[in-house]
Amino acid sequence: MEEWNLAPAAQQWVNIALIWVGFAMLAGLLARTLVPSSPSVGPVATLVIGMLGSVVGLFGLSYFLQGKPINPISPMGLFAASAGALVLLVLYRLAGAGGPESASQDSAKSGSTS
Repeated sequence: MEEWNLAPAAQQWVNIALIWVGFAMLAGLLARTLVPSSPSVGPVATLVIGMLGSVVGLFGLSYFLQGKPINPISPMGLFAASAGALVLLVLYRLAGAGGPESASQDSAKSGSTS
């Protein structure tokens, strides 16, 4: 069986993408342990919240560090990404987008039957 090889530049980009996906998933999982959401939020949503949280958290960190260069794949970067994902999860919960359970709870509270 032939071995499939990528060009060195392509291999580097694949490695970077895989590192970022793993990093975002870790940040999303850390945030979800602090703010548990409804069970309907699956691994893809956790990954997306982790990715968006990485952007938000690292942007906030670079703003407070006044543009100093930081390595996002570091303990400080993980803290900032998790904090950003935590903020996004809190906003998600406050917006009432908790999934089907929150919709049924909202209709039960209002007394309407749908």
